[in-house]
Amino acid sequence: MDSFDTYIARRLPLVSLISTVFIIYPNIACIPWELKYVEGTGVTGLLSFFVYRFLFFWGLISLLIRYNLKKMPATLFKHFLFSFIAYLLYASISYGVSSLGIHTDALGSILIFQFFVTCFLCTFIGYISMLYSRQREKESEIERLRFENLQSRCDALANQINPHFFFNSLNGISSLIRKKDDEKTLMYVHQLSDIFRYILQSDRKGLVSLREELEFMLSFQYVMEVRFANKLTFSVRVEEERKDLLMLPVLSLLPLVDNVVVHNRIDSEHKMEISIVLNEQDELVVSNPVYPKLSAPDTNGTGLANLENRFTLLMNKQIRIESTEETFRVCLPLK
Repeated sequence: MDSFDTYIARRLPLVSLISTVFIIYPNIACIPWELKYVEGTGVTGLLSFFVYRFLFFWGLISLLIRYNLKKMPATLFKHFLFSFIAYLLYASISYGVSSLGIHTDALGSILIFQFFVTCFLCTFIGYISMLYSRQREKESEIERLRFENLQSRCDALANQINPHFFFNSLNGISSLIRKKDDEKTLMYVHQLSDIFRYILQSDRKGLVSLREELEFMLSFQYVMEVRFANKLTFSVRVEEERKDLLMLPVLSLLPLVDNVVVHNRIDSEHKMEISIVLNEQDELVVSNPVYPKLSAPDTNGTGLANLENRFTLLMNKQIRIESTEETFRVCLPLK
């Protein structure tokens, strides 16, 4: 959508034409009456002078408005000065024309009134343009500050994810080293490096495609399956063509999987399968069976709260949490 001054500038001839008709309307209305009292060459002279009057005001208004839009806007004094000079020019030409026997109102009150109206009208358009531009600048500044505040809050929330996962990952490496499984240890470190690269780059991202988030989960899946000796598995069912079309906040899946690990028993008797499915409402549904730990988990409960806050800030949408005795499900709205 064009700004007010851009809109006026693109349609300056039309705006000037409408303003001219408005200003010299008394002359337009009087033409039929004046033509009754002139004959022969007087008709041509009267119409020619009317055309001159019309074009003079049309050009004057165009110049004043154009000057206003560039100077944002000119002062009323400057407009009065320009209009006064234009009036003197017009009156001088009209006085010369009157010597040829053509009736002109070189010093008429209507003419003086028309120049005053021209002065105030162009000044008014300039001030409207100025007020509109200042309002747009304020709105842009408010939007910039809002985005910066939003980004800083999201960065703070995302950074809370890193330390908890970092220490769990070190424990996984320690376990593999004790087992002296060099090949699996190297692969674990490689996948772990991909995970941390994605996490470190997340502070420069707000929303990411569903494909990026799911590819990140492939590395995370390997780390989790090694850590729990294949007692934790993933089932991902998302259509390929939808992965690049849908967006969600970066690192949305990490706190959900971490939440599963923190709150559930995962062992030979309680094998865990995390299901990730895209439903018909374009929601990414992450669900898992519930195997509550015998003792209360050591957690401060910020994972889901942070995720909810990031969806509110970045998507202006709310996640849905559905919990029963058998299943825990989180629905993430995508866009």
